[in-house]
Amino acid sequence: MKYAPVICFDKREPFYPVRVGVSVLQETGPSPSFRRELRFQLPGLERIIEYAIYWDYDMQHLYELEHVWVYVGVNGEVLDAEASFHGKYVKGLLPNRTNVVEGTHVRLYSQPGKHAFSPLPELFELLPHLRSAVQEEAGADGLSVPDMFRGIYATDEHTDRRVRRYLQSCAFEPSMKFEEYRLGEELFMEWPQLFEEIPQRIRMELDRLIALEEATSNEGDPGDGSGI
Repeated sequence: MKYAPVICFDKREPFYPVRVGVSVLQETGPSPSFRRELRFQLPGLERIIEYAIYWDYDMQHLYELEHVWVYVGVNGEVLDAEASFHGKYVKGLLPNRTNVVEGTHVRLYSQPGKHAFSPLPELFELLPHLRSAVQEEAGADGLSVPDMFRGIYATDEHTDRRVRRYLQSCAFEPSMKFEEYRLGEELFMEWPQLFEEIPQRIRMELDRLIALEEATSNEGDPGDGSGI
C-alpha cells in the first residue's frame, strides 16, 4: 500500500479496478503476470513491486489486466516506475519526479475506457482510436482469453455477442478531465490468489449478463394478457 500507484480516471469512466495482485521481486527474473523480464540494474535497487490491476471490463472486452512496476531503493525511495501501455510498457516516472505523491506514490493517468497508463494524459490524445474504442467499437473483442488462461476458460460466438451488447450500452464520450482515485486496501491480494479468482469472476459476470439479458427479454414480452 505504501507504494501503490495513484490513478487518475476520466470523469465519465464507467469501470474501475476490482482487484490488485501484488508481487515483490528481489532479483532479476520474469514478471509473474506480464510478458517481460524485470532486471535489477539500478544502483541501490532493493526490490521491484509489481501491481497487476484487474478490471472486469475495459470498453472493448470482458477481462482487463494492467500493470505498474515500482522500483524501490534500499532507503525506501522510489528509484523508477513503469506502467503497461497496450501490451507494452512506458516510463511511469517523469524526469522531474513531479508525479510522485506523498513521497512514494506514483501518479498515473488511465486512458478512458481502455486503462493503458501514462504519466501524461496528453499522450492519449495522440492515439487514433481514443474515442472510437469507447463508442462505435465498444465490445468489439467480446470475452478476452489471454494465453495464461487458455484451457482455464474459453469463449464462443454467443458469449462474445452478449459481452458486446452489454458494452455497447456503456459507450461514452471521454471528457478528458481526470479525477484522482486511490486503490482501497480491500482490493489487494497476492498475484497467485488473483490468478485463481479471475476465472471465477468471469463466470460470475457471464451469469450476470445472461440474467440481465433474460430480464430484458421478459420486460419486452407482452404476455397473453391473463395477468398470470
